[in-house]
Amino acid sequence: MPKSSPDGPLLLAFGAHPDDIEFGCGAVIARETQAGHAAHFVVCSRGESGTHGTPAKRTREAEKAAKLLGASIEFAELGGDAHLEPTVAHTLQLAAIIRRVRPRLVLAPTIVENQHPDHVALGRMVRDAARLARYGGVAELKALSPHAIGQLWFYAVSFDAEPADRSSVLMDVSAPTVVAAWTAAMRAHASQAKTRRYVEQQLRRAQLHGGRCGVSHAVPLFPNDAVVCESLATFGRAARQF
Repeated sequence: MPKSSPDGPLLLAFGAHPDDIEFGCGAVIARETQAGHAAHFVVCSRGESGTHGTPAKRTREAEKAAKLLGASIEFAELGGDAHLEPTVAHTLQLAAIIRRVRPRLVLAPTIVENQHPDHVALGRMVRDAARLARYGGVAELKALSPHAIGQLWFYAVSFDAEPADRSSVLMDVSAPTVVAAWTAAMRAHASQAKTRRYVEQQLRRAQLHGGRCGVSHAVPLFPNDAVVCESLATFGRAARQF
């Protein structure tokens, strides 16, 4: 687990279930860790309500997947699978994690309604927790120094979870080593592949997004706030410029 320091990991990724991070943004994680940036996962249930796989098995799968992506991992207890509910207590619990880990960037599920309700609940709580983590006067967080993240990015676990009301940033994840690590991490969740072709679905979704911008694979991220940039020269190209 990352230690608390001003130079915490670049990425802190939250997932409602043991496989959400891998399916939704695992390629982005692989791209960053292979570039030498540290990443840490917080999984907020153990798949207790899932049809396939026991909580113990799904915990092991998540730990294996995180290792394949080069990330560290911990589990947060927020009521369990299918019971995540936005509450002040849970939001403060997540804010405390943000203060302890001290990331530059945070990833969380989108808050589009038509998806698993746990994804929506967690996305909202992480959004609020990132704000509360900045406030020095929050009594429940006094044991940890305030921390302001650089940006909150939402990831989607499916096409239906991609917000229609905001533009995305397409992350080029085409490098063969990135695709290989991502695929291996998704396949680590073997219990979830018994009835649905989740791995193939995610790879196809990334290929379709890649086709939008002229690369083999791309993953969309959605900023919670306007992105501030010091120079236009630091921006990449537009998706149609290929």
